[in-house]
Amino acid sequence: MGGADPGLVMRLSELLSLDVRTESGDRLGRVHDLRAELSSRSLVVTGLVVGGLGVLERLGVGAPESGARLRTRDVVPWSSVVRADRRGIVVRDGTTPK
Repeated sequence: MGGADPGLVMRLSELLSLDVRTESGDRLGRVHDLRAELSSRSLVVTGLVVGGLGVLERLGVGAPESGARLRTRDVVPWSSVVRADRRGIVVRDGTTPK
């Protein structure tokens, strides 16, 4: 994360409900959940789940007519994050949820 203060420590739960905006100020949504990969030694955040369906994913609601858990496509790649602090999350211009 380019503009992050290396001394700043945040809990993952502190990212929840933060607004996600581009550097130009366009609002992409609110963080409802996180995507991450677990390695043998750490947890690496890979994306921010935004958008209305993200709430259902966070709650573990199943997809309609399926026993599978709902997984939304509204994910902002963590690699696009320029800044994340208690005021919100800023991502590079041109970033869109995938």
